[in-house]
Amino acid sequence: MQRISTTVLGLVGSPDAARLRELTGRLGEHGNVRAVLPDADEPPLDRAVAAWRQAAGAHVPYLVHDADPLAEVAAAWVDRWDGAGDVGRLEVAVQAALQRWRAGSLQLPDYYLVVGAEALPATARHFYLGVLASAAPHRVVVTEDDHDVLVRTVRGLRAGRWWPELDRLLADLDRRVPDQLVVDESPASLIG
Repeated sequence: MQRISTTVLGLVGSPDAARLRELTGRLGEHGNVRAVLPDADEPPLDRAVAAWRQAAGAHVPYLVHDADPLAEVAAAWVDRWDGAGDVGRLEVAVQAALQRWRAGSLQLPDYYLVVGAEALPATARHFYLGVLASAAPHRVVVTEDDHDVLVRTVRGLRAGRWWPELDRLLADLDRRVPDQLVVDESPASLIG
């Protein structure tokens, strides 16, 4: 992972895209934070590349954006395990992210701020709070859909181990199963 002097915060979560953009913009109103809002109509990877380009050249303590570099990977992983994805979509999304990362045009944010995690669908919640958090526990932080809480969350960020290299993080992602407990309470399952 390329280190830069700015701490990059990526907002993801359950609010709609417009609300995440609003929260991002409001954080950028603070003197030590720069908000980056790439064009919402661009594809997710292009948005992430634009955000990273600005982060790499920034000279402020914090830069916040809503352009998740793993948005397509997360969506494909969720679809795979929810039974809605096309065969191969996850592999294609992983390869596209890795291609940009290897070219140096894309990096993960220093911290993922997961806004309103409790309202995320279970599989999406597990991608951020399970798959990503298991790789770097202090780099994925749950917060609320409230500006003041978000500010307190940023002020309280703790240091922790860095992300593994992206190719290691995404290796065997197609085999990482979301945590789910399915209880079969049919009469046949109760008979030993």
